[in-house]
Amino acid sequence: MSVDVIPVSRGWLALREPADAAARALDLVELLEPHLAATRRREIHDLGGGTGAMGRWLAPLLSGPQRWIVHDRDADLLEVAVADLPGAAADGAAVSVEAAQCDITRLRPRDLAGAALITASALLDLLTGDELARLVTTCASAGCPVLLTLSVVGRVGLIPPDPLDSRVAAAFDAHQRRVTQRGRLLGPDAVAFAVDGFGRRGAEVVVRPSPWRLGSAEARLAAEWLAGWVAAACEQDGGLAAAVEVYARRRLEEAAAGDLAVTVDHADLLILPRRRPPTSMHRAPA
Repeated sequence: MSVDVIPVSRGWLALREPADAAARALDLVELLEPHLAATRRREIHDLGGGTGAMGRWLAPLLSGPQRWIVHDRDADLLEVAVADLPGAAADGAAVSVEAAQCDITRLRPRDLAGAALITASALLDLLTGDELARLVTTCASAGCPVLLTLSVVGRVGLIPPDPLDSRVAAAFDAHQRRVTQRGRLLGPDAVAFAVDGFGRRGAEVVVRPSPWRLGSAEARLAAEWLAGWVAAACEQDGGLAAAVEVYARRRLEEAAAGDLAVTVDHADLLILPRRRPPTSMHRAPA
């Protein structure tokens, strides 16, 4: 995206990919399919698609040939996207992937012209209000469905609970809304912002929960997530570091041992353009 965006590692994306796939709302795909079946267009644009994980999850669930175009600023991640391809479509049709290195906040309507579907995952909360407003306008101009998954909504649950959980969570949410060189990030407010933006353009917006549920089988991911969660909270609240030193060490030990259950709430959005009624043909009076 822009100059103050922290690069995301291949390792982190690979680690979270199974949890992302398990969390996404499958019923939104069922709602999406009739709209794709009604068009001959086959281009699917994945915005901020990184290593192409969204395509590896979604392409095998959809029928018909698909040409995925993965947009991201990180050439290293895009190398993975074009090498680690999705499986065939649900009906066995071919699926191809192309890389488009770019700043997705600067996409123009013509960049998405002809799209059958626009997707993004774990993206909205990283944007500022101005960036998301422009992205909503650009996506809406394409006149096709938009599937936006795994946007954080500011709710985290840990079992067993700890009195410091709520303080760390509040500091993390403030970090998600921090002011950057690009402006103030939306963080957990992004879902409501997107729903309002697409709704104002006459689209139907369907929202579903898509929580991460991390248990002993996801112990490594839980530990990595927890370390990042606490670090971001301490970066935001300088006085928190000393208070959570013992807490963080204990929580990391619990996570690594598979003794910590973590729920990170997200939301998935499916945006369906409102169908225009057919134009009536009126015969001129004789």
